[in-house]
Amino acid sequence: MNFRTRLLLPLMPALMSTALMAAPSADPRVEIETNLGNIVVQLSPSRAPITVKNFIRYVEEGHYSNTIFHRVIPGFMIQGGGFTADMVQKPTHDPIPLEARGGLKNDKYTIAMARTMYPHSATSQFYINVNDNSFLNADQAQDGNGYTVFGRVVSGMDVVDRIAEVPTGYRAGMQDVPRETVTIKSAKLLK
Repeated sequence: MNFRTRLLLPLMPALMSTALMAAPSADPRVEIETNLGNIVVQLSPSRAPITVKNFIRYVEEGHYSNTIFHRVIPGFMIQGGGFTADMVQKPTHDPIPLEARGGLKNDKYTIAMARTMYPHSATSQFYINVNDNSFLNADQAQDGNGYTVFGRVVSGMDVVDRIAEVPTGYRAGMQDVPRETVTIKSAKLLK
């Protein structure tokens, strides 16, 4: 063993630990720009590959530009990505299969796909949990299916909280609609 090797051996665990901590995540991130601030979500393609691919497709097509958060329930979630400010639903691609058993949970600040009562009905609409909503997880859901979580908010939690507290009411036959429009100006994939 030479001098250099003897000098580096004690430092190796620390160097490896620092390198692992400093390594950027390969998981894609999307920035959602709203009129109340920006939210960055880190997606989890290894846990929900079809859902992440679907979400990125809508992002890259510009689908989320000028949509709104049309359903806001304090202490529960904020939902958007499907309606324009005049409450017209945007056209979507075909629904995707449910991936609710990928290991991710409906914890506070996670992003998940909204759907109808039919499990395989998610298209473009998503929601961000503003609380731990374990009853939406597949293993605890009343319908036995749950909702697909596909990422987590990594920046802009304060914006999520601000949106969750806006006053809501009835509009266009829907409840929990913000009285002052909360617009998604754009969503873009960060490189």
